[in-house]
Amino acid sequence: MHCNMNSMVWRLVLLALILFALKTVILHPFPGFWWIQQKGIYWTAASATPAFQSSVRKDKFLEVPQIAWGLNNQKIAFARACLTARLLNRTLLMPSLSASLFYKELGRYSDLLNQTKPFELQKGSGRKWTKEKDLHQLEQCKEDSVDKFELIRIVGKNPFLWHDHWPVTDYAKIFECLSFVEEIEEEAVKVISKIREVGAKARSESFAHDHTSGSLIQSVPYIAVHMRVEKDWMIHCKKLEQRLNINQICSNKTEITQRVAKISVLQKPIVVYLAVADSLLEDNSILSGWQQGLLPFEKKKLGVWDIYKKYPYLVQSAIDYEVCLRADVFIGNSYSTFSSLIVLERTLKLIKIGVTRSCGREARLSSYAYNIVGKDGGPQSWMTDFSASSLQSISYGSNNVSCESKVLQSNWK
Repeated sequence: MHCNMNSMVWRLVLLALILFALKTVILHPFPGFWWIQQKGIYWTAASATPAFQSSVRKDKFLEVPQIAWGLNNQKIAFARACLTARLLNRTLLMPSLSASLFYKELGRYSDLLNQTKPFELQKGSGRKWTKEKDLHQLEQCKEDSVDKFELIRIVGKNPFLWHDHWPVTDYAKIFECLSFVEEIEEEAVKVISKIREVGAKARSESFAHDHTSGSLIQSVPYIAVHMRVEKDWMIHCKKLEQRLNINQICSNKTEITQRVAKISVLQKPIVVYLAVADSLLEDNSILSGWQQGLLPFEKKKLGVWDIYKKYPYLVQSAIDYEVCLRADVFIGNSYSTFSSLIVLERTLKLIKIGVTRSCGREARLSSYAYNIVGKDGGPQSWMTDFSASSLQSISYGSNNVSCESKVLQSNWK
């Protein structure tokens, strides 16, 4: 990467803001997508059909508007830009990032020959700009009158706000090719090790015969709860409930603790890691009211705040994402993009080992939505529906949560 960055913090911000670093294609191939580095950095996209896999165009490019907002919104926006480039059979130039976070062009455009001026494609907006009109506009760009241009520059809204024309499986295959850079993963491992260490100590104190050795500490289970109870979220979710005329979005602390207590989790005592907003770290009430045997810890109580505080919010979010993703049991809110993407990845891991139903399953990688009441008053068991025709429920949330994932396992072998 040809970006001169003097600070490790800014390096991490840069790497986190491009969401994830691509793993090698040999390990995680997604037909039509791979990483190339010539004079600059690009995401190369081609059709997923065999007809296009052997003739990816590297002389036609797509440029998209600046990608902004939170890490997970940017991840979705980036994937949508990749899928748009695939539809047009063009190379996607690495998008620019949010000015409020790090304003710097990531990709070099030196491979552009500039033989023609860019064709500017203005994305429509408003209620009259339907999904059908949007797809028709993209299809028109494949016609010779537009396709002759070396560069198509889409102007207008952030790609997160574009109409969605692709099924969940297409997004999942892109997400599967992405991983956090080593620096972020290493910090997450430190946090997880501390969680397991605390859990091992609690077990040894509860069971005189249980003295977990150092080599076995990493197998001590833990629960992660993405706990959305901060003031800004509660205002937002109350307004959303009114607009959608439902009451399954907001959950207060008492509701969350009571529902989590009804999960037949792994052997207690067990650590419950609370992934919460920084504004709640001084609120000791989030640590009270938990059932005996459920040991709540947030960053400060756990003693890992020094790991987080040296990084900007975006990197902190990335570390928490990994901690929640690797938990033995994860509990989140089905209207949170953060929670929904974690469940998507966990569901994919289960599918790969042949598990497509988590109903009543209390084993590793189980996930729950605490905002929806499930069996016996506990949180609803949650798996991503891989048969969905769009990413709508993950991008914006849904109360249609099931313990079954409808998917063809042959897609993920």
